[in-house]
Amino acid sequence: MEAYVEAFFKAITGTLSWTWKSIIFDVPWYLNYFWGLILISLIVWALEIFFPWRKQQGVFRKDFWLDGFYMFFNFFLFAIAISGIYKLLQVFFEDIGVKADSLAIIDTSSGPMWGQLLLFFVVLDFVQWFTHTLLHKYAFLWKFHQVHHSVKEMGFAAHLRYHWMENILYKPLKTFGVMILGGFEPEQAYIVHFAAIAIGHFNHSNIKITWGPLKYILNNPVMHLYHHAYDLPPGTYGVNFGISLSLWDYIFKTNYIPEESGDVRLGYPGDEDLPQGFLGQLSHGFKTKKK
Repeated sequence: MEAYVEAFFKAITGTLSWTWKSIIFDVPWYLNYFWGLILISLIVWALEIFFPWRKQQGVFRKDFWLDGFYMFFNFFLFAIAISGIYKLLQVFFEDIGVKADSLAIIDTSSGPMWGQLLLFFVVLDFVQWFTHTLLHKYAFLWKFHQVHHSVKEMGFAAHLRYHWMENILYKPLKTFGVMILGGFEPEQAYIVHFAAIAIGHFNHSNIKITWGPLKYILNNPVMHLYHHAYDLPPGTYGVNFGISLSLWDYIFKTNYIPEESGDVRLGYPGDEDLPQGFLGQLSHGFKTKKK
């Protein structure tokens, strides 16, 4: 038990220390996700300002500051708070003999680094696409995902506006994806992580980009806007579930882009009942609606 307690607090203090060192530039620049997130956000925001798709949308759109807070809460504050729990689970599974390479079905060690990074990117993106479909398909998960879909004006910061319970679901499944690769995370995995942040920001931005023929591979703002549409095609529980790649939606026939004007009502039926502030949204999904 003492070892578990020590691992728990060591993980939290370690994550907190790394975050602080990132803020004061005391980590390698290519691993500095704090300032990296800020830099990517400023670049995409500038593109939104100079090349707006929906020109009637303000620079400081509806819920701009709320979404900005969510970015730092989900990416850093919650990561610090939950790091001890994940460490406990890791230690527990190691104690019962389940290690990082226990589920390995792909040998990634012999290929070139670019191939390892590409495989790492594709596997994790598929895991996230699959997880995302679950968030829409099952009612008890959808209640948490409603926070993300309550966005009424789309912008880059909406990328990381989501309920903290989504971290609880995504993290173990992403870990499972890494375990399939033999517990392998490439030394240059920071390239994949920064690419995912940039693509996610673009997909939620007020910029019209479709990537041309690459739209069948890469997700884009036009495609993702319809993922957030208030009115969905009849008989579906969602469309365009892609995170970084649109490929999965075209393969599994969940793609849907009826037009590209950008004039789309966002949200979901009943979104007026969602608490408007961050504190109210923290507990959303746990309470039973009163009749």
